[in-house]
Amino acid sequence: QVQLVESGGGLVQAGGSLRLSCAASGSIFSIIVMGWYRQAPGKQREMVATQTSGDITKYSDSVKGRFTISRDNAKNTVYLQMNSLKPEDTAVYYCNIRSTYHNYWGQGTQVTVSS
Repeated sequence: QVQLVESGGGLVQAGGSLRLSCAASGSIFSIIVMGWYRQAPGKQREMVATQTSGDITKYSDSVKGRFTISRDNAKNTVYLQMNSLKPEDTAVYYCNIRSTYHNYWGQGTQVTVSS
């Protein structure tokens, strides 16, 4: 069973940057879309950024222009570069990879932005 392992979360001041990584423990075939989601306390999980296998990228309006999703197929890794962080970006961030046959989720990594 493939597992997704996230890293790179932490505490940062407003205006700072973080880079999240999500590494798959094995090869995932027939990937449809890879993405990042987040869930703040008391709120529903929301899409942050997604990228299809055809490189179509989508961002939530709240992060557009500040966050960038990318991937390294050779390393089975997807990244989220987060710049100009705001306190409202504070949440647990989850990696997601959806293939034709499976829908994988990481365990989540906490991002806290102080004002």
